[in-house]
Amino acid sequence: MMRVHAPGLLTTVQDLGRPGGGPLGISPAGAADPVALRLGNILLGNPPHAAALEMTLSGGAFEFEEPTLIALTGSDFGAACEGRRLELWRTHEIPAGGILQIGGTASGARCYLCVRGGFAVERWLGSASTHVLSGLGGFHGRPLRKGDALAIYPSRAGRPRKRIRPEVVAAVSPRRTLRVTRGPHSNWFEYATVRTFTSHRYTVTEDANRMGLRLAGPALATRGGGQMITEGVSLGAIQVPPAGQPIILFVDQQTTGGYPIVANIIAADLPSIGQLRPRDEIRFEMTSFEQARRLIIEQEMLLGSGEDLLCE
Repeated sequence: MMRVHAPGLLTTVQDLGRPGGGPLGISPAGAADPVALRLGNILLGNPPHAAALEMTLSGGAFEFEEPTLIALTGSDFGAACEGRRLELWRTHEIPAGGILQIGGTASGARCYLCVRGGFAVERWLGSASTHVLSGLGGFHGRPLRKGDALAIYPSRAGRPRKRIRPEVVAAVSPRRTLRVTRGPHSNWFEYATVRTFTSHRYTVTEDANRMGLRLAGPALATRGGGQMITEGVSLGAIQVPPAGQPIILFVDQQTTGGYPIVANIIAADLPSIGQLRPRDEIRFEMTSFEQARRLIIEQEMLLGSGEDLLCE
């Protein structure tokens, strides 16, 4: 068991989500930075989809009843146990009764605490991910609270390794220039408007969460005022409401929307969205569908390269 002494700002159980439910109105949920979660599980010899804790902007304090092997990935939240600083992207042994202290962010928005075996929570529609807005999945469908106790599966996995190679960490580090493809309503926008979108910086506002990130920057005008019939929307879609300030739809998104979509974040760059904090500045770079496909294939080949990811 792991007991929660302090839950942090927003700590939830997440895995790789429940994709494919959009036609049924079901958000994908899952880790905001799935690459970080997958690498943490790879370090521990877990299945890539094993459930972990996602901490947002600040961590917490967690006590382990038995010796437990953990890995911390994603952003640096300054973790320590018994006065010893714990590095990211490597395994650490927490002794029985040991309390893991995780502070506030020093870089990025989210840190992942993976444990050998994974957290044992009830699965909903095949996933352990928490969808906070609906109160479903994860640990009672909600963020963790002080006093919660989470069970950990006994591990039948292979031998864990000590750390992810530095060059792999560098290759998957979050980007501030997000690559996009043209959206389904890109013809609603003048050429000059699209040039404005890709040539100026936008700032992530305080109105940003797992459902979406509202941006501040040059307003984007649409032809005809942008009125449209509600239709399905995809993860990473960049909607433009009447005020002209873009919104990036994210993992807890609504599955339909009535605003035109100027562009869509490519799949390879979606994990970078999960590490954006309020007041971070980003830019957009238009790319082709062929390039987007090539980049996600390269990323998947890297993550699937087994022993080449790891070192002692």
